[in-house]
Formats: sequence, C-alpha cells, structure tokens
Amino acid sequence: MSDLKKAAGGKAAGADVPGGKPGKRQRSVRVVMLALMITMLLAMLDNLIVGTAMPTIVGDLGGLEHLSWVVTAYTLATAASTPIWGKLGDMYGRKGIFLTSIVIFLIGSVLSGMAQDMGQLIGFRAVQGLGAGGLMVGVMAIIGDLVPPRERGKYQGMMAGVMAIAMIGGPLVGGTITDHLGWRWSFYINLPLGAVALAMVTAVLHLPKRERTTAKVDYLGAGLLTLGITAIVLVTTWGGSEYDWNSAVIVELIVIGVASLVGFLAVETKAAEPIIPLHIFRSRNFTLMSVVGFMVGFVMFGAVLFLPLYQQSVQGASATNSGLLLLPMLLAMMVVSLFAGRVTTSTGKYKIFPIVGSALMVAGLFLLSQMDTATTRLTSGIYMAVLGAGMGFLMQITMLVAQNSVEMKDMGVASSATTLFRTLGSSFGVAIMGALFTGRVQDEMAARGGGAATAKSAQLDAASLAKLPDAVREAYQYAVSSGTHIAFLVGASVGVIALLASVFVKEVPLRGAGPETTSSDDTQARGAAATPKQAEVV
Repeated sequence: MSDLKKAAGGKAAGADVPGGKPGKRQRSVRVVMLALMITMLLAMLDNLIVGTAMPTIVGDLGGLEHLSWVVTAYTLATAASTPIWGKLGDMYGRKGIFLTSIVIFLIGSVLSGMAQDMGQLIGFRAVQGLGAGGLMVGVMAIIGDLVPPRERGKYQGMMAGVMAIAMIGGPLVGGTITDHLGWRWSFYINLPLGAVALAMVTAVLHLPKRERTTAKVDYLGAGLLTLGITAIVLVTTWGGSEYDWNSAVIVELIVIGVASLVGFLAVETKAAEPIIPLHIFRSRNFTLMSVVGFMVGFVMFGAVLFLPLYQQSVQGASATNSGLLLLPMLLAMMVVSLFAGRVTTSTGKYKIFPIVGSALMVAGLFLLSQMDTATTRLTSGIYMAVLGAGMGFLMQITMLVAQNSVEMKDMGVASSATTLFRTLGSSFGVAIMGALFTGRVQDEMAARGGGAATAKSAQLDAASLAKLPDAVREAYQYAVSSGTHIAFLVGASVGVIALLASVFVKEVPLRGAGPETTSSDDTQARGAAATPKQAEVV
C-alpha cells in the first residue's frame, strides 16, 4: 500500500490508482494537505509578523545594535536543527517528530512574548527557531512522500493560497497588532493557530509506521555542523562592527568554523546514518538548487527586514501601512509562483523558471538599491514587484527540483538540506546586510552630527522620528536610505550567483508523468524514478 493510500486511512485513493473511484484520491490528499498548509502558515507568518514589528520592539526594549540578532538567533537555531529534524523523520517516522517541532515552536513563541529585554528576546527566539527547524522540513518531506513532483502542481493552488495569506496577511497582521495590541502579541498570535495545526495534524495525518532503526543519530556530525554554522555566522555578524576583521576573536571564529565544517565532512563519510548524506550532492541539479536556495534566502529575509525599516523611517509609514506597502512584492511573488507551478505540471519543463527568476531578482534588488529620501511609494512599489516576481519563480521550483533529484529514502534529508541552505542564506543575509546597514547609518549620522540625538530619541518608527528636530530627522532619514542602498546593492551582487547556477541546471524529467527517461548525469533521479513506492503512488 502506498504512502498516499495509508495517509488517507488505507482506502483506494483515486482515479489513477487501480480500483479507486474518480476524485477520491484528490479529496483525500487535499484533506492531508490542508493540515500541512496550516502548519506551513504557522512557520511563514512568524518572520513576516515579527519583521514588521521590529522597529517598535527596538523602540520598547532598546538595543538597536542587536537588531540583526533577533532574526539571526532564530534563523541560526533553525539552521542548526533543520538537518536533525529531517534525519529523525527519516529514521523514526515523520508524524511524531513533526508534532514535537510544533510544540517547541509554540513554547518559544510564549517565551518571546514575555521577554523583558533584548537579551531575553534573542534567547527565546533561539528556542522558537529550534522548533521552526522542523516545521517547514516536515511539511516538505511529507508532501514529497505523498505527491510525485509532476503531480505537485495540482496542489500548487493550496500552497500559493497559504503563501498569499502569509505574505499579504503577515505584515498587515503584524502592523495592526503592533499598533493596537502591542508587539508582544506578534508572538502570542502563534498560539491559536498552533493549536489548530496540532489538532488537525494529529487527526488527519496517518503515515505508515516505520521499522525502528537500530542506528544511532549522528550527534557528532550534528554538533560539528552546529558549531561550524554558529562560528561562521558570528564572523559575519561581528566582523567590522563589534570587532575588527583582523582581531583575535574574528580570526579564532574563522578557524573554529572552518575546522568544524571540515570535521563534519569527515564524520559524514563514516557515519552509519549521516545527518546529511554526502552522496545526494552527486546530483548536479540538487547541488545547484542548494546554491540557488541559499541565495533566495539571503535576499528574501533581508528584503522583509529592511523594506519596512525604510518605509517607516524614510517614507513616514506606520507599522500597519508598511505592511500594506509590501503588497506589490508579495502579490507578484504569489501570482508568479502559482503560474510557474501550473506550467510545470502541464509541461514537465522547469529549467527556464530559475533562470528568469534569478534575472528578475537581480534586477529588482538593483532597482531597490537606487531608492533615496525622494523615492515615492509608487516607484518603490514597482521595484518591489520586480523582486517579488523573481522570487516567485524560485520559491517552489528549488524544492521541487531538489526532491526530484534524490531517491525516496532520502526525501527527508534532501528536504532538510534544501531548507537548511535557504535558512543559512537568510541568516547570512540578515547578518551581512544588517552589519552593512547599521555601519552605514552610524557613519552617516556621525558625519552629520546627529548621532547622539538619534541614539537617545530615534526609535526607527514614524511617530518617534516626528518628535526629533528637523535637522536630526533629515540626517537620520538620509542615513537610513544610504544604509538601504548598500544592503540591497550587496543583495543584487549575490543574486548574480543564483543566475549563474540556474544556467547549468539540467532538465531531468519529473517523476509522476508516466514512462520516464533519466539522465546519466543525475543518478539520484534515476534511482528515484525506479522506486516502487513512488510508482505505486502514481
């Protein structure tokens, strides 16, 4: 019996399963997908809501210099835990591991809402990030188990709908909550949604039980990977701001990071159940999609963080309005993602989408880097739409191609590795762009003689800025636009790497389209196409 039929309670599951009734397969999958989409919504909403609330959080708790760490702590914990969640799901079954990650995420949300200073908030966001590491990878791995890549476009509408709710509703809800209930509710809002997710996943998701493995989790590899990631992110965060690039602290962190990652690679070659099996990188497409995913994460979270800062500080938007002003980017992302999914399902072709998406992403970032204190909301909206269209072509395609490039037995680790690279990209993006942004703002304020006044009075929101003397406010607005310029210019440069990687993607047929041929270049895709479990689902 296939995973799909078991997920539906063991009944025949559809028109393309022998003996099944027409339409029953789609209905059963949609019930399961609904539960998964609610969980995906929980994961996607968090950063969008918190990103919109960040100026007010900094205004209440202080610690502008630690702004990047509120996001970095979350993404760093997510990155470190993601491969572990994926491997545990492969070894011990996805449902129990998936539910555990939801509970940890909700505990972190409650603690973050109760934080009394920036240090506590950063620590509790790390707890929240530990749970978040299992949310997206769990959803993606379960979908990968149940729905063949070629058929996944049939359910792209549900995923696009969740993306629409999260991307459009997240900033709006975050801004409204911040303005009317206080920023703490931007964390507490996760609780009712999380309770619904827990109840639905428990009730409707019935995956086949796995034989309990006797192999131990690769804790040494996980520890080395965590240490390496932490050291490298600290280098990108502290280098040039907290410490000079040639300081002893930075040099030591670089040595620790490189040594840990080298040790991790050595351990993975010998581990019985490696956290990230290195053989999956033999697939050219998987490796290239990992690179593209890293760049998308780098750009996306940087944009979500710095665009509201620019809109509130320079364009005078409230927290609510800054969320609404992100609509051009978010709507373009949703519409284009839905379009790409439909075309991929009907044609089986996908190579053009990463290329076009990367090109649009670079163009959008370059346009955003040209914004200054005189840029109108209409102009910035057009620039954001270009960036959103680019990311829309890339968001789902990267995971789709990556999962199509590995065997079914590696679905969990492939999903977690792809998610890890995107998360790492977001961590590096926020850290690097945040360091450049903060450094440029401080330099411009010092040059214009407004640094002391701004440090005491400015809280990065329109209401507080309005109380500043005109000269100080104008100096700060210029400094913020200057910081935004350098941040997005760096993002555009990084996006070029995604474009180059996309050019070398090979069009390997998607599983689920009937008789398939496979490329000798892509051994993982060949093995997966011959997997009986996948053929039975089809």
